[in-house]
Amino acid sequence: MKKILCMSLLFLLAAGTFFAGSWYNQHKTSAGTSSGSPQPLYYVDPMHPAYKSDKPGIAPDCGMQLEPVFAESLLQSVSSSAQSGGTVRIDPARQQLFGVRVNTVEQQSGSFSIRLLGRVAADEGRVFKLNAGIEGYIKDVSAATTGSFVRKNQVLATFSAPSASMTLQTYVLNLGAEDRFKKSASEGGVEGQSMASVNANIQLRIQQLQNLGMSTLQMEEIRQTRQIPDAIKIVAPVDGFVIARNVSPGQKFDRNNEWFRIADLRRVWVMADVFEEDAHYIQPGVPVRVLLPNQQKSLPGRVSDVLPQFDPATRTAKARIEVENPGYLLRPDMFVNLEVPVAFSGAIVVPAGAVLDSGLNRTVFVERGRGLFSPRVVETGRRFDDQVEILKGLKAGEKIVISGNFLVGSDSRLQESADRYAPPTESETALQSANAAGNNEEHSELKKSDAAGPKQPAHATTVVSPTGRRRG
Repeated sequence: MKKILCMSLLFLLAAGTFFAGSWYNQHKTSAGTSSGSPQPLYYVDPMHPAYKSDKPGIAPDCGMQLEPVFAESLLQSVSSSAQSGGTVRIDPARQQLFGVRVNTVEQQSGSFSIRLLGRVAADEGRVFKLNAGIEGYIKDVSAATTGSFVRKNQVLATFSAPSASMTLQTYVLNLGAEDRFKKSASEGGVEGQSMASVNANIQLRIQQLQNLGMSTLQMEEIRQTRQIPDAIKIVAPVDGFVIARNVSPGQKFDRNNEWFRIADLRRVWVMADVFEEDAHYIQPGVPVRVLLPNQQKSLPGRVSDVLPQFDPATRTAKARIEVENPGYLLRPDMFVNLEVPVAFSGAIVVPAGAVLDSGLNRTVFVERGRGLFSPRVVETGRRFDDQVEILKGLKAGEKIVISGNFLVGSDSRLQESADRYAPPTESETALQSANAAGNNEEHSELKKSDAAGPKQPAHATTVVSPTGRRRG
């Protein structure tokens, strides 16, 4: 009996020790949790912050894990929202998911290029027109057609003009008189003294033949042969390309009719339309790079000294760029790309993708803390390739979102909507109750004071909720 009593006492002692230890551990864990680990107020859907739940779990719409919202982060968000509307907090995991990248704003100096579209045109000073100076008809035509390359003094066609016979005969007679007078002058005769008048007559006939369309080469041929030719030759004045051909065998022509038009394309013009905001960069002598599309080739050029003309229909300036054309890479009416280098210094420049343009405002997102982004309206200036100059709204050293800002903006608008239309939380309800009780006490005191003395105007009390909404 004594042995059984001892065993029972030992069992009771062990059980008491066990329960005492369990109670101590549970009390310690509860105390540690309440003091060290804050309890979440509620849980939200990371993709749709308007959805709230009292318990952790899975979001019903997207299947993502609900994220806890703590009182500390809520107060930080509220204080930030009070300073700047639309402020949003995005944790690093969601930043990586959205592709959000942040970079520091810097004051830069460098250069950018104005890109223009140009059209090739022949240099007006290198275009030669061959016109008829007399009535006649075409006899023979060479194989040169529009686009053909011709050499200087190459015969393009021949024509016959009966009205030119008298001028040709007079020219041959003057050449004969020149020979006689030269011989007389060498022998000391009297006729040699009239040599000056003979030379004047020959120069007059040469001018008449040039007006008829005869080349200097053919006039020299007549001087050598002293014979009147059956047809007058039409020859190319320079090396170039035929850009117009208006002759055919047997064709009758009148005076001033155009036979051929030949362009020397060793130097060409490139005509470009420049917008008003970029026109002041196109100054005479500015170097220009001419790019040939799909050929991976470029040529240097320069802006002409001629003042660009303004087109009121398109509201653009017509700039002229002079370009040397080795190998005849450029042909009239071709389209090319132009790059005009422009230098800048001391400008706040950000990537163009960092600026959200709504049409009325231009906004960037500034990082105000770790994962905390705030929208800010800025004023933009010039565009440098894929960068934009910021005139107002940013300072050097600030950090802004340069990638994924559209998603940050969407999240910011969703957060604003969630805060605006979300039901009040327990803390907000308690705060409203406390304020209501205070208002009741104030009204009671006012009633008592009304009964005892003159009336005083009642002051309305406005309650600002922790989320920035006005209640009451």
